[in-house]
Amino acid sequence: MKIAMYTRNGVRGIAVLSAEGPRGLEEGGPGWPGDLDTLISGGADLRDVGARLSSAPLLDAGTISYLPPLVRPSKILCIGLNYRDHSSETGLKLPDYPAVFARFPSCLVGHGQPLVKPAVSDQFDYEGELVAVIGRRVRKVSREEAPDFVAGYSAFNEASVRDFQMRTSQWTVGKNFDGTGAFGPWLVTPEELPPGARGVRIRTRLNGQTVQDGNTSDMVFDVADLVSILSRTMTLEPGDVLVTGTPSGVGMARKPPLFMKPGDVCEVEIEGIGILRNPVIEG
Repeated sequence: MKIAMYTRNGVRGIAVLSAEGPRGLEEGGPGWPGDLDTLISGGADLRDVGARLSSAPLLDAGTISYLPPLVRPSKILCIGLNYRDHSSETGLKLPDYPAVFARFPSCLVGHGQPLVKPAVSDQFDYEGELVAVIGRRVRKVSREEAPDFVAGYSAFNEASVRDFQMRTSQWTVGKNFDGTGAFGPWLVTPEELPPGARGVRIRTRLNGQTVQDGNTSDMVFDVADLVSILSRTMTLEPGDVLVTGTPSGVGMARKPPLFMKPGDVCEVEIEGIGILRNPVIEG
C-alpha cells in the first residue's frame, strides 16, 4: 500500500494509490479514518486503512497538494556518512557507529512543495535519502526483530545549507532551516519492498540530470542496524522518522561544487516508493 496525506480546498485528506490513481477521504467527511500521525501512533494496521481507502472516490491529482506523510513526529533522526561511496567522496573514514543528528518537524515540506534556499547562503545542497517510519514502540530490539517495528518507508530530500552546517562541530543549524526537508510523497508499507528496504536503487536528479545513483545495499548501517542500535539508547515511538543517509554525488563534493538555486527542480526517486519532486525557491 502507498498512503499519502494531502490538502484540497484547505481540507486535509488521506489517500491510497490505486491502479487508477489516488483515492481519498477528507477530514470531516464520512469514513475519515484520521491522519497518518494519529493512525500510526494509535497502532492502526495501515494495510487495513489502505484497503478501506481503496473504495474511496478517485481524486483529480491536479487539485490536491501533498503534505509530508507525517507532520508531527516526536523524533526525526538523521544518519550521516551512511553510504560507503559517500564517505569515500568526502575523504572521511567509514563510521564505526552511526553519526546521528536531529531534524525538527518545522523543516518539513511535502511532495511538490518548494524547497526554500535561504537568502543567507548559496550552498544549498541536495541529499536523496530513504526514510523508515517506526510503527510500534521499541526499546532494545535485536537486529533480527528490528524490521518488524517499521510501519513503512518513504523518500526524503535532506537539503543542507552547507556553510551553516560546517560552522560548528554539530550539524543541527545547517540541517534545520525552514522548508529544507522534503518528505514523501507516499508512505509505503513494508511488504512492497525487500526486507528492510535493502537492495533498492536510489537516485537524485537536478533539472533532469542524474546527480546521485546509489543502492541501499551500500549502507554502512542498514535499517535493521539503525533501529536496533538507536533503540538501545532511546525509546523509539510510533511515527518517529529515521532518515537513513545519502549516497555519493552530493553537490559539495563535486569539482566545481553544484548547489541548488531558485528555479531548479530536484527529484529523489527510490525503487518501489516513487518520485519525490520539489521546485526550489529563495526565501
